[in-house]
Amino acid sequence: MTMSITTANKFEYLKSRLGVPFYENEHALIFNRECISSMNLLENEIFDLTVTSPPYNIGKEYEKNLPIADYIKWTGEWVKAVYSLTKPNGAFLLNLGYVGLDSRAKAIPLPYLIWQTVPFFMIQEIVWNYGAGVAGRHFLSPRNEKWMWYVKNEAQYTFNLDDIRDPDVKYPNQKKNGKLRCNTLGKNPSDVWQIAKVTSGTNRSSPERTPHPAQFPTDLIDRIVKGFSNPGDLLLDPFIGSGSTAISAIKNSRKAVGFEVREDYCKIIAERIDSMLEEEKQRKAQLCLFGENVN
Repeated sequence: MTMSITTANKFEYLKSRLGVPFYENEHALIFNRECISSMNLLENEIFDLTVTSPPYNIGKEYEKNLPIADYIKWTGEWVKAVYSLTKPNGAFLLNLGYVGLDSRAKAIPLPYLIWQTVPFFMIQEIVWNYGAGVAGRHFLSPRNEKWMWYVKNEAQYTFNLDDIRDPDVKYPNQKKNGKLRCNTLGKNPSDVWQIAKVTSGTNRSSPERTPHPAQFPTDLIDRIVKGFSNPGDLLLDPFIGSGSTAISAIKNSRKAVGFEVREDYCKIIAERIDSMLEEEKQRKAQLCLFGENVN
């Protein structure tokens, strides 16, 4: 069943079906709930973009390891729920890493194992090269993860190329027949994104580091949000973790809904959002003090 909901009423609709969120403001709703049962309570194609990274089934503190067949089945269940909640012209950006298979593989990309469970149309695989990580002595040092770019309608979807162009152009003023050969905004980005991880450690911790063990850099999520959604859109992250999807959505004039089963992670998200909004409030106040435009 598909219902039409105005943008102004979406948050109220979600609260009416899911109850009181752990955290809310005009920009975001964060629910301390399991995502599959929560998404199955909803009946609307209301999300423009889903950005998420589920547990990889590799023994992290926030996951329970499953036999690989059960993990694939579970993946199919939550992806199906995402599909039903995605607008006809919406998109799904899925991050997955690698997993070992007994007697078969040391590190096989999880997208290779779940492809039959995903009802979306796949546009492209994006390789995230993060530049640092564990060093391998008997194998190549791993330096990438996959982002799978899926859409619901292969002929109609959002792709804001100009918003994510690469400004690092070697010869920006090169001309041919008197005309610039390069777009003045930058070159077309490739399907390999070189963006540093959020690092930890006493001397090298990233400024945005939180206690969450698998935090995404906001630079990475910003590129996804700007490239595959529009201002005013509603974003979903069913495994919102440290809250980077919500942070990026708010920064880029979108709204976000997230599910997170751990209350301690929900607290991290709430603190991050409040801190970001307070910093923005202070920035605008300072600009106003000097008579500058705050937009």
